[in-house]
Amino acid sequence: MTERSPAYGLQICVDCARPHELADWWAEALRWEVEVQDEDFIRRMVAEGHATEDETTTHHGRLVWVAGAAIGPPPGMTGAQDRPRILFQPVPETKTVKNRVHWDLRQPGADDDRRAAEVERLVALGATRIGSGRQGPFGWTVLADPEGNEFCV
Repeated sequence: MTERSPAYGLQICVDCARPHELADWWAEALRWEVEVQDEDFIRRMVAEGHATEDETTTHHGRLVWVAGAAIGPPPGMTGAQDRPRILFQPVPETKTVKNRVHWDLRQPGADDDRRAAEVERLVALGATRIGSGRQGPFGWTVLADPEGNEFCV
C-alpha cells in the first residue's frame, strides 16, 4: 500500500483594491476576526533591510503590511480549525466580470425569515443586493461585498 501524503489546508485569497478595509468588512459580515499583524516584527524587517517603508501602511492606527490582511474564525468557535483562512491582497486592476468562484454563507436550520434578516444585516454593513434564486424548498439571495465580489446567503 502506498503511503498517503498529508491533506492540504486551504486558504482563500481575494484580490481587491483595499485589503485592510475589505478584511474588516468580511470579519464583521462573518463574525470572524482580523488577524493582528506584529508591528514589532514589521519594524524589525524594515530596520534590517528585509522590507521597505513603502511596503507598510497604517490601518486603525497600527503598522501593517500593504500586501494584505487576513481573517479567521474566532478561537474556540465550534469547527474553527476546519474553516479556511481568508487573505485579502491588493491588485492594481478593478473587478470587471462576474466571479467564477463565490462562497455561500449558510446558517444551519435557517428559514426564509432568518435569511431575510441576515440579508438586511449585510446590506446595512454595505453589501448590495444582486438577485435571488430558489430550487425546491431552498432559497438564496445573491449579494456583493463593497468591492463587488458576489456571494450568496
